[in-house]
Amino acid sequence: MAEKTRAALGAIETFGLVFVLEAADAMCKAGDVELVGYENTASGYISILVEGDVAACEAAVAAGVAAVGDLGAEVYSSVVIPRPHSDLAKIVDRYQVEKLLPY
Repeated sequence: MAEKTRAALGAIETFGLVFVLEAADAMCKAGDVELVGYENTASGYISILVEGDVAACEAAVAAGVAAVGDLGAEVYSSVVIPRPHSDLAKIVDRYQVEKLLPY
């Protein structure tokens, strides 16, 4: 099976579902990115992942960070990874929305 090549990954981590939903909405509206998935830890920290070209991921992450800040919440971390190493797929693919939702 051919491996999917990602141009870039963008991620934001914040605390709470409402804030991560706002971030995800802003991210998806800000650039030509696709929502990959999310990770929700037991402590309430949630990370949202998008993929697209580098410029789109940079715009998406910036918009998501601003959206969370506009709500008065804190972004704990954010990152854009251009040309992520193919081994990152082992982590990223685990959190795809399709794999997290019950069928």
